[in-house]
Order: sequence, then structure tokens, then C-alpha cells
Amino acid sequence: MKLLLLSYALIGGLGVLLAFWSSAIRRAPVSEPLLALVLGVVAGPLLGLIVVADRLGAELVREMSRALLAISLMAVALRFPISGYRAVLRPVLVLLSAGMVGMAVVTAGLAWGVLGVPLAFAALLGSCLTPTDPVLASSIVSGGPAERELPAHLRQVISGESGGNDGLAFPLVVLALAAFGTKPWTDQVVEAVWGVCGAVLVGVAVGWLAGHAVRAANRRETVDQGSLLIFAVLLGVASLGFARVLGTDGILAAFATGLAYNKVLGDQPRIVEQKLDDSLTRYLVLPLFFLLGVELPWRDWGELGWRLPAFTLAVLLLRRLPVVLGLGGPLGLGRRDLIFLGWFGPIGVSALFYLAYSHDEGARDPLLWAAGSMVVASSTLVHGVTAMPGRRWYAARGGG
Repeated sequence: MKLLLLSYALIGGLGVLLAFWSSAIRRAPVSEPLLALVLGVVAGPLLGLIVVADRLGAELVREMSRALLAISLMAVALRFPISGYRAVLRPVLVLLSAGMVGMAVVTAGLAWGVLGVPLAFAALLGSCLTPTDPVLASSIVSGGPAERELPAHLRQVISGESGGNDGLAFPLVVLALAAFGTKPWTDQVVEAVWGVCGAVLVGVAVGWLAGHAVRAANRRETVDQGSLLIFAVLLGVASLGFARVLGTDGILAAFATGLAYNKVLGDQPRIVEQKLDDSLTRYLVLPLFFLLGVELPWRDWGELGWRLPAFTLAVLLLRRLPVVLGLGGPLGLGRRDLIFLGWFGPIGVSALFYLAYSHDEGARDPLLWAAGSMVVASSTLVHGVTAMPGRRWYAARGGG
């Protein structure tokens, strides 16, 4: 109990400081998830103030990341009008198809070649690290500085991709688990197909019903903007719950719910989204990244030697940028857009969820968490530090 109360005090104290210096943090080359991660490292491995049991830590990571992704994907889906997403449909679809496959193959190849693991293990690790994280991406493409320095189409592409590939990574992970041997192939294929199709059906139904309910409430003037903010958060969690009860992918269902809700309400969600994004990227992420800092397996990292940092560096440099540059023609974007898009594909909450999910499904090799957590921690650091300079670099280069 004392450890839990100490965690509350540390996370709450960090949140208060971030709120007090909110404008300064926005201008600094650090991000809120990075600060929470550092605080967790100090309180956990460095000072030994907080220790979490292995099984409890895996369960907390899984459920906290699942809920955070549901809320985050609601914010992503509401960020732009549906017409804005239609305008960038081509590059988003390319990234969600050839881009995802390319990143999964490259990452798996690096795991096989650098870490020397079996192909099935490499495929599972590559699938877990494929999706672009919507929480870390939001800190890059949302807020005043991003709106001033990045064009709308580029922010829409990153948002659309980070929203879609978190759920679409589910079939990749499920099929990789089949190769890993946790369940029969037939069961995994059925789960993968239902995971995508069922999630879309659940999400569209929940979002459509919620949108029409809010429109009816607005006509009767029985709902205010503050209530809509809470409603959007709860809607993301509700869609996650409905999808899980039906045995489908709750992450993709949350994004589909947000898109359907966005479509029904029109321009109104943008008022809610601005507040939701700000709250999410600044405060709701703090407990999860604090827990990640506490849970980082430093001893396992040390035992793995040079291969693990070499793998991490290779993933950060080669997982995404060469794939995006190679798809320059189909994406239809200028070189400046491609370089920015290729670099800023952070790996974070979604990867943590799939790593914990894989552990829960029977993939309990400690190397999976050791390699995955180092990549996530490194991406949080590197992409958090380079976000502000990257946006300024983009703005200084002029036309595409």
C-alpha cells in the first residue's frame, strides 16, 4: 500500500509541475512521456523505492496501455473532419498496407540478424514493434507549435496512420503468435479475421449510435462542452469493452468508433478533441510511462551485451525511414514530407500493449520484453528530444 501511495504522490507531483510549467515544456526539447519515464527509472531501478512483481507488472502494462490506446484513438479520430482524412486517404492506405508489412519485415529481419533469434520469435517481435504510437505521435502533431510549423496534410497522414495501424497490427501479432506456437494456426487465423472485421462492425455501430444520441441531446440543449469531453473519453472505453466482450480487437474498434462518431457530428468534435488531445498527451500517459520506467529490465539488458543496443539503433534508423522513402511514389508526397514522416514514427504505448498481450498469450521468453522495452524507451527518448527540432527543420525548409 505504501508503494502505491508513493506512486500516486510521484505521478501526481509530476503532473502538477507539468501543469505549472506547461508552456515552457511545450517549447523544450522534452516530452511528458519522457519525463514520466525518467521519474520511473529514478524511483524504481535507481533508488529502489518502488518494486512491482513481474506478473502484476505485465498485467498493469497490458490493461493500462489498452485503455490509454482506446482514449488516444478517440482523440486521433476526432482530430480532423472526415473530409480532411479523405484528402490524405491514399498515403494513409499505402502506409497501412505496404508500409506496415515493410516495417514488420524489416524489424523481424533485424531481430533475426542482429539478435540471432529464431524466425518465429523475430516475426513476433517485429509485429509488436510495427505500429506507430498514437500517444507519442500526438505530442508531435498536435498543439500550437505543430499547427504553426507543420501543414495540415502531414499531420493528417501521421494521425490517420497512427490511428489505423495500432488496430491493424493485431492480425500481424496474432499470426506471429501462431508461428511462435502458442495456439493452432486455424484458431489464430479465425481470431485475426474476426479481430479486424468484428472491430469495424462494433466500432461503426457504437460510434453511429453515440453520434446520433449527442445530436439529439444538442437539439434539446441538455449537454454542454465539458460533458462532451468526458463523453468522448467514456465512449472510447465503452467501445473497447464492447469489442472485448465480443472477442474482437478493442483497439481498432475504438478508432472505428471515433471515426463514425466524427462523421455523424461533423465539425463539433474538433472542440472536444483539442481538449482531449491536450489532456491525453500531457497527463493520462504519465502513469504508464512511469510504470515502464520502474519495469525496465536493466539486468537483462546487461546480460544481452552489445547485440541489444545494436538492434535498438538499427530499428530506430531502418525500421521506418527506408520503407517510407522507398514508397515515395505511391505515397505521392514531397521529399521533405517523406523524411519527416519516415523519421517520426515513434514506438510506444501500442508496442507495450502487444508485448504484454503476447506474454499473456504464452510468449514468455524474457528476451521479448527486454528487446521490446529497450526499443520503446529509446524511441520515447529519441523522438521526444527531436520533435521540436524536427518541426523547426521542416518549417525552415519551405515548400515540399
